[in-house]
Amino acid sequence: MTARCPRTRARCGCFTTPHGAVQTPRFMPVGTAATVKGVSTPQLQETGAQMVLANTFHLHLQPGESVVEDAGGLHRFMGWNGPLLTDSGGFQVFSLDAINRIDDTGVVFSSPRDGSRIDLTPERSMAIQRALGADVAMAFDQCPPYPASEAAVAEACRRTHRWLERCVASHGGGTQALFGIVQGGCFPHLREASALVVAAMDLPGIAVGGVSVGEPVEEMHRVVRQVGPLLPEQRPHYLMGVGSLREMAIAVANGFDLFDCVLPTRLGRHGTALVAGERWNLRNARFRHDHGPLDPSCGCLACRHHSRSYLHHLFRSDELLGRTLLSLHNLTTLLRFTTAMAQAIREGCFAEDFAPWEPDSPATHTW
Repeated sequence: MTARCPRTRARCGCFTTPHGAVQTPRFMPVGTAATVKGVSTPQLQETGAQMVLANTFHLHLQPGESVVEDAGGLHRFMGWNGPLLTDSGGFQVFSLDAINRIDDTGVVFSSPRDGSRIDLTPERSMAIQRALGADVAMAFDQCPPYPASEAAVAEACRRTHRWLERCVASHGGGTQALFGIVQGGCFPHLREASALVVAAMDLPGIAVGGVSVGEPVEEMHRVVRQVGPLLPEQRPHYLMGVGSLREMAIAVANGFDLFDCVLPTRLGRHGTALVAGERWNLRNARFRHDHGPLDPSCGCLACRHHSRSYLHHLFRSDELLGRTLLSLHNLTTLLRFTTAMAQAIREGCFAEDFAPWEPDSPATHTW
């Protein structure tokens, strides 16, 4: 840790990897198939990104981990020289539940490409992630859906913990860090038990999964507030799948450091820009004659060189450039936000500037 907020659990830190350091708190862009959709690697570097995600399951399908390994690893394959994290394929256990079957051994998928059988186990996930060569590998877990019964979530926790033991045994260590994942759904006693089990493994980092999977946002906040204090103090804390401004700020206030979400590029591809905490649909007619910059405070490519009117034109004309420009802007916005939180923590004003919803914050009356 390099700085702490005196009124919340917010902290700044530095997580070191073989491909560089990650200053936290930090948003991580999602590059599922070894690309952040619609954005080139040089453009991505301009956003301020330090660490990027890729997905084990999808890269296994195409092009296959052997192709990536032959290219010299994922960094060389996609031309990204900074830190990389690979998800384990565990989220696809949740998102592709219609085409998979789960047991204690692992998960059997029917390939969404050709229907062929894909066996994914903790050992197989670790082997694929080693071949990909990411700096951080995520443990293979079972992410239960929302809603799910207490019995079903308890079973997913038991399986996640057993799979984590197998991931540790087969991972092999080396320079690639392995992060465990806390599950437990919206059941406080299961979240607490899972956090204690995963923390006891003493891994380089720890993640909280199974949020932002359809539960009410208040439930997400409750999980964040409960689990944050249970995580090992000297390890990075990663809240998976969360990338909205308010939710990241609440999570940082409760000791979380790393975040990821497909939201900024997904919104950008559909013509929506994140500006001043709002979502603007650039297709709307009100932008047709608006020749000002999208966000005067933003230094991204879109805001430096193009007007709201021009961006409106690109989307009304279905031009691909509009999708790239708004994706870049949205990524830059989230990265600027996490950078600003870090600065506020260092300057001792995080509680006033970013955490007015916390009961003990001096700015609670402003929320």
